[in-house]
Amino acid sequence: MNMNWMEEVKKRESAFLQDLQTFLRIPSVRNEQTATTEAPLGKEVYEALYYMLKRGEEEGFAVKNVDGLAGHIEMGDGEEIVGILCHVDVVPPGDGWTFDPFGATIVDGKIYARGALDDKGPTIAAFYAMKIVKELGLPLSKRVRMIIGTDEESDWQCVERYFQTEQMPVLGFAPDADFPIIYAEKGIADFDLIQKPMNNKEHQPLLLSLHAGRRYNMVPDFAEAVLQLTNENDIKERFIAFLHAHTLDGEAHVAGETVTLCVRGVSAHGMEPNNGVNAGLWLAKFLENEALDPQATEFVRFVSQYFYGDTRGQRLGVAHANEELGDLTINVGVLSYTNEHGGKIGINLRYPVTNDITHTKKVIEQIVQRHQFVFTNFSNSSPHYVAKDHPLVQTLQRVYEQQTGERASLLAIGGGTYARSLRAGVAFGPLFPNRPDVAHQKDEYMFIDDLFKATAIYAQAIYELAK
Repeated sequence: MNMNWMEEVKKRESAFLQDLQTFLRIPSVRNEQTATTEAPLGKEVYEALYYMLKRGEEEGFAVKNVDGLAGHIEMGDGEEIVGILCHVDVVPPGDGWTFDPFGATIVDGKIYARGALDDKGPTIAAFYAMKIVKELGLPLSKRVRMIIGTDEESDWQCVERYFQTEQMPVLGFAPDADFPIIYAEKGIADFDLIQKPMNNKEHQPLLLSLHAGRRYNMVPDFAEAVLQLTNENDIKERFIAFLHAHTLDGEAHVAGETVTLCVRGVSAHGMEPNNGVNAGLWLAKFLENEALDPQATEFVRFVSQYFYGDTRGQRLGVAHANEELGDLTINVGVLSYTNEHGGKIGINLRYPVTNDITHTKKVIEQIVQRHQFVFTNFSNSSPHYVAKDHPLVQTLQRVYEQQTGERASLLAIGGGTYARSLRAGVAFGPLFPNRPDVAHQKDEYMFIDDLFKATAIYAQAIYELAK
C-alpha cells in the first residue's frame, strides 16, 4: 500500500503540538511525597498517565489503568498484540536551564522541556501514529497496544506490575532511544557501597557532610561538602586554586565555624559517564589531600582511588569490552557522607552480554571489604537482544529505509530501554543519526520536524506489523 504517511502527520500538526505542549508541562518526576493509593508514585506522574489515558479515550481507543502504575491504549482486534512501550515519567530537571524545564518552549524549530526527547515527545509521536492508522480505517489482524509506564527512570515497578496481569505482546518497539534500530542493550546493575562506621569518637570531625547526585543513572552535576574550620586551615584558598587548576566551576562559603565547598559539574546519562563531569568525584579528589578525621579520610580516599578518572572499572579489576556492545561502564550516581553515619556510594554499572555479572560482583565485593565497605542493595537487569534476522527487525528496517532513504543499520547500546521488558522488542527512535543526545541533560529538546518524521515512521511501522 502506497500511503503518504508524512502527509497524514502534517494534517494533524497543530493538534499534535497542542497535545505535546500540554503533556510536557506536567512535571512528571516520581515523587513519594505526593503519593496516594490512586497515585502510588506521586500525583505528578499519575497526572501524566491520566492525561494519556484520557486522550486515548477521547480518540475512541480502549484504555485501561493498571493500579496507577501503568496503563494501555489499544485498537484493533485479534489474538496477538503489537506493543509500543512508552513512559511518562522523567528524571529531575537538574540545574542551569535556559528555559523553564516544564515550559515546553518552542524556539528555532525545537521544543525544550524535560522529557521532550525522553520519553514524552516520542510518546505523543507514537500516539498520533496510532491515531492516524485508526482514522484511516486500515485493516489490521492484530491488536495494537501502547503500554504506558510511570517508573522507567527508577525501578520499573510499572512494567513489572503490568505484566503480572496483562498479556505479553508477540513483538513490539519502544520509541525511547535512537534510530535506526537498537537490537541489543547492555545489562544494568545498581548497587550501594556502604562504609562501616568507624570509632571516630576521639577525633574531631572535620568533614561534617558531603552530598552529590540524586539518581544512579545520571552523572551528578552538583556536589557540596561542609567542613569544620580549624585555626590553621586556609582550605578556602586551596579549594579555589584547585577549581582554577582544573577549570572547574564552584565556590566556597565560610559561615561561623564551618566552610561549605561546592562543585558544579555537567550532568549526562549514566550509560556513558564520560559525557558528563562528575561533581562528586572532583570534590572527593580535592578532599583526598586534606587533613580530615580517619573515617572521612577513608571515605574520600576510597572514592578517589577507585572511581576518580576511571569509568571503566579498571582500578576495581572488572574492566570488560565487547566489539558490538562496547565497554563495561561505571557511573557513581550518588555520593553521601555524614559524620554520624559514614559514607554511601550509589553505583550504576552497565555491561555487555559477554560479561559475567556474578564474577564482576564477587570481585567488587572482595575489594570493598578490604576497605571496610559493604556491598549491598544489588539489583540487576540482564542484557537484551533480538536476532538480526527476526521479522520484527526486518520489518522495521524496511519501513525506516522507505521513509528516510537511508540505510537502517543495527545498533547496540549501553542504555536500557523499555524494549527489554518485551520478549521480542527493540528500541526504535526517536533520535535520528547525527543529532546530539540531550536526554537527562539541561535544556533537553527535540526538533519538531524530527518528531513529525518519527510519527510517520511509527504509523507505517504499526500498520506493517499489525496488518
